[in-house]
Amino acid sequence: MLNFISDEQLDTIKLWYLVQHSNLAFRKLEIFFGSISQAVAPENLVRWSETHIHKNHIQRATDFLTHSGQITFEQCLEKLKQYCDFILLDTDHHYPQQLLPYSDHPPILFGQGVWQNLTQPQVAIVGSRKPSPHGKQVAYDFAYYLSEKGFFITSGLAEGIDAAAHTGALKNSRTIAVIGTGLEQIYPSQNRQLHSHILENSGTVISLFLPNTPPLKANFPRRNRLVSGLSLGVLVAEAALQSGSLITAQAAAEQGKVIFAIPGHIYSDYHQGCHQLIREGAILVDHPEQIIEDLALPTQWHCQNNQPKSTVEQDPILEEHLFQLYQQLDWIGQDLDTLHQKLNLDVAILTGYLMELELLGMCIQQSGLYLRCRVSH
Repeated sequence: MLNFISDEQLDTIKLWYLVQHSNLAFRKLEIFFGSISQAVAPENLVRWSETHIHKNHIQRATDFLTHSGQITFEQCLEKLKQYCDFILLDTDHHYPQQLLPYSDHPPILFGQGVWQNLTQPQVAIVGSRKPSPHGKQVAYDFAYYLSEKGFFITSGLAEGIDAAAHTGALKNSRTIAVIGTGLEQIYPSQNRQLHSHILENSGTVISLFLPNTPPLKANFPRRNRLVSGLSLGVLVAEAALQSGSLITAQAAAEQGKVIFAIPGHIYSDYHQGCHQLIREGAILVDHPEQIIEDLALPTQWHCQNNQPKSTVEQDPILEEHLFQLYQQLDWIGQDLDTLHQKLNLDVAILTGYLMELELLGMCIQQSGLYLRCRVSH
């Protein structure tokens, strides 16, 4: 539940509400009026027609100035406060930085659970909503293995492969669900218990959609782009030729992500979508370790888990000063001078912060370069 919404967040929510999640209209209005706050100022709402955006947006801006328009927005806001744990603006350093290179990234994200998870290395696992028993088991096994190695498993909370992947990753408390509705809704309803288990086990549920947004067909391609955008790579565990998960794979390809596919029997309809992806250049995998190798992350990702499950610790929550530094680190490595220029910190202070991150297992120094890392549980 949200206890506080800043003025900047409120203005962004208001504009996002009025344009009904349209990235194009949102950016156009922001540029035209010079800022989000000016775009939603009462004296400028009547000027929206000057921007030549869709007439529906203009009508909503006009209606917003009425008493009934204000009441409807307040109801949406109250529901948001009730069901949302955090709000991330793309101007915040808490916002997942991996989304920023994409011009269509949402200006705002609404979430439940642990927002810090979004900054962690993620692998998306997607596939058919009506998979074979074998496909569900494979998705579960891959998710379990990868999450045990430290990856967060990101998927769409759909039936079938999505649910199996979330369930496998839950065993190591490392999963993120991206949904195509408002946070107050759980779709499909069969996954209500899974949704609860994700939040009870230090997971995260996020959406780019405001409350009262139903599961419209048009929402899910945008949900899928968010799933792939957050992730280092996308694994299609099982998919027929007409599977919606192929849309996620297409989005991943457009975003320059690595796409993996698990093959099956040549006569199996369940796997024809995966076979098509492999023909088009997806990487064939039959073991999750191959994904780790192909993503070329630091060698500590390859360590086996020797800790008993009863002693698994939760990922540390970073203090603000360390989190800002951690956000600047990547998987390739940067030298001290580069980090100094980015953060404008005194070198002695920066070195101390880096040492703190190393002690937490969140950073490693290799050949004079500092890399982001995580301790495998």
